[in-house]
Amino acid sequence: MKATPAELLDLPDDLEEAILELKRERKAIVLSHYYQEDAIQDLADVVGDSLALARAAQNVECDVIVFCGVHFMAETAAILNPGLPVVVPDLDAGCSLADGCPAEDFRAFVDQYPGARVLTYINTSAEVKAMSDLICTSSNAVKMVEQFAGEKLVFAPDRHLARWVSRQTGRDDLIVWPGACVVHEQFSAKALAKLKLEQPDAEVLAHPECDQGVLDQADFIASTSGIIQRAIEHADRPAIVATEEGVFHAIRKKAPDKVLIPAPGGPDESCSCSQCPYMRLNTLEKLYRALLDLEPRVRVEPAIAKQALVPIERMLMLS
Repeated sequence: MKATPAELLDLPDDLEEAILELKRERKAIVLSHYYQEDAIQDLADVVGDSLALARAAQNVECDVIVFCGVHFMAETAAILNPGLPVVVPDLDAGCSLADGCPAEDFRAFVDQYPGARVLTYINTSAEVKAMSDLICTSSNAVKMVEQFAGEKLVFAPDRHLARWVSRQTGRDDLIVWPGACVVHEQFSAKALAKLKLEQPDAEVLAHPECDQGVLDQADFIASTSGIIQRAIEHADRPAIVATEEGVFHAIRKKAPDKVLIPAPGGPDESCSCSQCPYMRLNTLEKLYRALLDLEPRVRVEPAIAKQALVPIERMLMLS
């Protein structure tokens, strides 16, 4: 997404060098998700998936954290670092999963199942995390579900991840909040089948947040970091990738000749629509402004942060 005219005012000629200089002056660490634009990934101190970034946020040595991702990720960093400024390039960079699971509605949902334990995906608000017994990411969701053997368990908010985890663990009794990722859900199973016929040598790599029709055609299903690693390890084989296309940059750094094909999606079953509209709100211009002004800052109410810290730290310990 391009910067607005207002964002372009008074920008330095060499924006990337100015960002590096501000990082040094502020003693700041820039954490970036793989779904960010290439230039942001290149300027970041740590690039990773949700689990890797949570681990990084737990072990920072800096005066400021700049989080290039979406709001719930920055909240997690703030919860793990009370008192340390956490700023983001764009405060409106949200998440369809987190936004689709409002805290008040989730509380009412959980109350329908007395005695149930609560496992929530990291793609949730701090308020929802505060209601949880444990947090998971796509990297460790199976292991986290296994912590509740024999117990009634609410899993939220991604129904596709829940279905995949249910199959991996043999648990068909998960109580599932019916949420979905706006990017992963739109990949078209029908269009993917056509693409596979056109690319018979390609391996299909899919994120477990995808619809079952897509996962049924996948050769390999894994988290963002798992998909990247698989693609690098099989550098000589083309890959059809069913996740946000920001991962292509990380793959090409290690496997520059790898043939990468975005999985098709969209209502017309022909477009490649694999960029997250929320992640792409962050730009180099906004990153520069965030470092310059130390705003916008992500703040979590202390009582909520204290409650949410418990399941987050438990996840990191178990991982």
